[in-house]
This record gives sequence, structure tokens and C-alpha cells, in this order.
Amino acid sequence: MKRIGIILGQLLLVIGSVAHMASALPAEDIIAFAVVLDLTKNKERVPAKVAIDGAVSDMMLLASDEILTNLAWKKLEVCHALKLEGRKTTEGFLVHTVRAIDGAMLPMVLQGVAGDCLLKKALEVAPFVD
Repeated sequence: MKRIGIILGQLLLVIGSVAHMASALPAEDIIAFAVVLDLTKNKERVPAKVAIDGAVSDMMLLASDEILTNLAWKKLEVCHALKLEGRKTTEGFLVHTVRAIDGAMLPMVLQGVAGDCLLKKALEVAPFVD
């Protein structure tokens, strides 16, 4: 009888430690799409319209040192369309991977934003063209 109690106690300890380790694992990255709205000299924080699971919101894209060395991030411009993987935080969206994509590859909820941005950009540049 004591032996069964000891085995059950050890089993409960193992189950408890596995459950604790599973809760300590970091959350999985989520996929988001973004359209860059503005650029500052410091590209660590970039304002953008971000779509996560069909909901669009204004967020700051937070770049780590790894992302700052990414060619897509170095060449970032206003109106660029991006596919991101990362985590949503209180400060914005912490970017782990970034890919520049064509605006047609954006979800429908962001295609209008990208189109408006490109029109605005074209109208700002048009007076300089003869």
C-alpha cells in the first residue's frame, strides 16, 4: 500500500513539473501584415498599420538587433508592405522575422490602406516632376 502511495506521489510530482515547464515556454509567434506609415531616422520603432487576424490597428513595429541588420528592414520606405512574425506587446509589435511583399499579397483589410498610402506618396512627388 505504501508503495502505491509513493508511486502516485512521484507521478503527481512529474505531472506538476511538466505542467509548470509547459507554462514557462514562450508563446508562439503570430503572423501579421503591415503597411509602413512613416519613417524616422531611428528604425527601431516604425509606425505602421498592422493587421492581425483580420483586425487592423495603428502600432509601432519594434525591431531587434537581428531585424535591424535585415536587408528588407534597411531598405524600408513609407508604404512598404510587410509580412511579419513576432509578438504583440504593450508598446507595439515585436518583430522576429520580416519579409517585404507586394501590396497585392496583403490581406484585403490592408489593401485599401496601401493604395491610399501610394496615392498620397505619388501626389507628394508629382509636383517635382516636369
